[in-house]
Amino acid sequence: MTLDSYMQELGRAARIASRRLAASTTAERNGALKAIAEALDGARDRIAAANAEDLARGREHGLDPALLDRLELTPARIDGMLAGLGEVAALPDPVGAISDLASRPSGIRVGRMRVPLGVIGIIYESRPNVTVDAAALCLKAGNASILRGGSEALASNTAIAGAIAEGLRAVALPAGAVQVVDTADRAAVSALVRMEAYVDVVVPRGGKGLIERVTAEARVPVLKHLHGVCHVFIDAAADPVMAHAIAVNAKTQRYGTCNTM
Repeated sequence: MTLDSYMQELGRAARIASRRLAASTTAERNGALKAIAEALDGARDRIAAANAEDLARGREHGLDPALLDRLELTPARIDGMLAGLGEVAALPDPVGAISDLASRPSGIRVGRMRVPLGVIGIIYESRPNVTVDAAALCLKAGNASILRGGSEALASNTAIAGAIAEGLRAVALPAGAVQVVDTADRAAVSALVRMEAYVDVVVPRGGKGLIERVTAEARVPVLKHLHGVCHVFIDAAADPVMAHAIAVNAKTQRYGTCNTM
């Protein structure tokens, strides 16, 4: 199968799944999030082994220590993934929420209702736990997702995708609701951002080069950021010893995270 055929197949499956998700109930989507958490918990050994493969490959290729830190899935980070799924499940259901309701002079009441977008493509780098975060948020809002993580995390993301699919099957939701692109071919990014027939919006999450590339190549709407804004502002009346400790911690606690100062 060619890369283009593969990506089109993902798109078709996502579009079909998006229709099922748009008609799903709050209980179904929350049940899916809980089932995914259970499946991930049961797949810890498999995910850890896959992550070890990625880390070994990264070291072999000279990956920066900060990027290796972002790539690593420790038991505590897997715990965090499971906790995050529970937190998203506990959030109010955004689907169908009505705001800004007002009466017009004619007597008609007009407002805004939140509805699913459809299929969301998310492109990100390094951190495999983003796979779970992205899948959870899309599912909660009734959207299907096509997730393309960094090539350095391919084995980890593939293992996580298997657990997510297991969770979806457990609650009879289509596997196409969450799909992970399982190729390291960079051309997959170009294909994803040009699938106008299947993808409703693309969200790139990463460095300046990734954001600029997606923006230049996309034929579907893009929700993007560019430069991070991670600063510590110190008031003239602040305790300088405390301010120094905060600044050092903000930079050195973990070098590899996106909110490092």
